[in-house]
Amino acid sequence: MITLKTADQTTKMRAAGLVVSEMLARTREAVRPGITTLDLDRIAAEVIARHGAKSSFLGYYGYPATICTSVNEEIVHGIPSKRVLREGDIIGIDAGAIVDEWHADAAITVPVGKISAEAAKLIAVTEEALRRGIAAARVGGRLGDIGAAVQRYAEGEGFSVVRNYVGHGIGRAMHEEPQVPNYGAPERGIPIREGLCIAIEPMLNAGRPETRTLKDDWTVVTADTSLSAHFEHTIWCTDKGPVVLTAPASGRVSVAA
Repeated sequence: MITLKTADQTTKMRAAGLVVSEMLARTREAVRPGITTLDLDRIAAEVIARHGAKSSFLGYYGYPATICTSVNEEIVHGIPSKRVLREGDIIGIDAGAIVDEWHADAAITVPVGKISAEAAKLIAVTEEALRRGIAAARVGGRLGDIGAAVQRYAEGEGFSVVRNYVGHGIGRAMHEEPQVPNYGAPERGIPIREGLCIAIEPMLNAGRPETRTLKDDWTVVTADTSLSAHFEHTIWCTDKGPVVLTAPASGRVSVAA
């Protein structure tokens, strides 16, 4: 069932979104050669604790950490560990928080020191694909408009779009209906209505789109070991345009066409 959220409900989601934004800002600042992904998880956990929030991820179907940290060919769901980041790596950081039983979810991909031109382009294109997906989330349109905008741009820049993992509705649960693919045809899918809250999250690969899951049953990697990048925001669809609930406190929270 798809639940449309009210302004009061999204105020609580915005509070969770600000916690997520700070988690990502603090972990981004800490990324450097020599730090471990477990160090980043501890930083995120400190932010959660300071705000009296809860992690959307910790304990979710048994997931053992506060955030997901996905390095290089890892697409999503990488588990923080003693793995040391090295110059030239890229790392996806995915964070979720709960405030007053309402969720928010966002992700970034960050360079570790100096990275290759291909990796830098992959990160930039994935972030821009997210922006275009958000801009397409217009009341009166359809869900397929979002995926079509992401796919058209990403493939036009020479990257592939992961099919096996998609965005999602969000609210009192981290994952709600509807699913939000990052591919598809415009003017298809369910109508976008006032109050719809979704997490849009392009996952782009430098190589082919196929994936596989490692033996930990969590970490998803590119089947051809090519690099992957991931960006995500939680969005509230309104008649005045999409509102980004996980934007920084000092940043804009709406996206123009």
